[in-house]
Amino acid sequence: MEQIIRIGMDTSKSVFQLHGVNAKEQPVLRRKLSRREMVKFFEKLPPIEIAIEACGASHYWGRVLSYLGHTVKLIAPQLVKPYVKRGKNDAADAEALCEAMSRPTMRFVPLKSEEEQAALMLIGMRARLIRNRTQLANTIRGYAAEFGITAPKGMCRIEALLDRIAADESLPTLTRELFALHAKEYAELQGEIEQLEGKVMAWHRANECSQRLAKIPGVGPIGAALLMMKTPDPHLFKSGRAFAAWIGLTPRDHSTGGKTRLGRITRAGDEVLRSTLVVGATAVVSHARRTNGKNASSWLRELLERKKPKLAAVALANKIARIAWKLMVSGEHYKRLLQQPGAAAV
Repeated sequence: MEQIIRIGMDTSKSVFQLHGVNAKEQPVLRRKLSRREMVKFFEKLPPIEIAIEACGASHYWGRVLSYLGHTVKLIAPQLVKPYVKRGKNDAADAEALCEAMSRPTMRFVPLKSEEEQAALMLIGMRARLIRNRTQLANTIRGYAAEFGITAPKGMCRIEALLDRIAADESLPTLTRELFALHAKEYAELQGEIEQLEGKVMAWHRANECSQRLAKIPGVGPIGAALLMMKTPDPHLFKSGRAFAAWIGLTPRDHSTGGKTRLGRITRAGDEVLRSTLVVGATAVVSHARRTNGKNASSWLRELLERKKPKLAAVALANKIARIAWKLMVSGEHYKRLLQQPGAAAV
């Protein structure tokens, strides 16, 4: 066991497959362990590097093994897949993890603490409840249309629509009773969303960097909290463009033969964070168009003259991501940043 220098571990709910190599990169450990046996095994093992695929419970096991003195490195599944030689089984996955960890250019997922995971859980619950509310609102509109009742666009119109239905005595009794159940469910969802948004705002007010990011036009408190919760150490990114590429806001590159071919954005990374930045940028673009660019920067005005509003919004979201990375790395304030020579405003 003293010859082992690196271990790849494929995890599951109750079965853990290990693959270890020595200094000559020769396999010296192939073992399948249960959940209890795995912990006892690493308790007796001297400190060693362990690779785990970034998936469900990987951060938990990373913390457990770190407490035991080991160095844990999480690798994204898409970066491990090329090292699977043939077939798909636990042993092949563990071997691929062990080999992928040895690559000098391999990128690793930072290990999250329990507090960071709790914050991500808060954002995930809010997103799920918003999806449920949207689904319920569409259901209410669909059923109401079957009885000839419509309402203008907007989530704020749903409660008024339900009130109209409840007061309409021409509708069958069963119909009004069913809409009353929908109204009760909608009110409960609305209350839960407001409660979670209150927790997000409390988290935002307690975080100094999140307050600075909120001052960027198009970000706001929710966007700033998302940036802080979902972004790993910003110093891991070499530049603002690398950070925007991590979010998925840079063009897809398919160049060859010296010819540059850029396509749509990659849409890599976290979908919620990316969509939040794009929605915020869309609001900035809409305001600039309504005011004829009165308070917009020259860069945005020129962009709107050349590109469609949606394309301009995505480009602005890319720029917002770069500015956010700069503020997170430098610790500066947005207004102070604009006063520096050569700095670009949104």
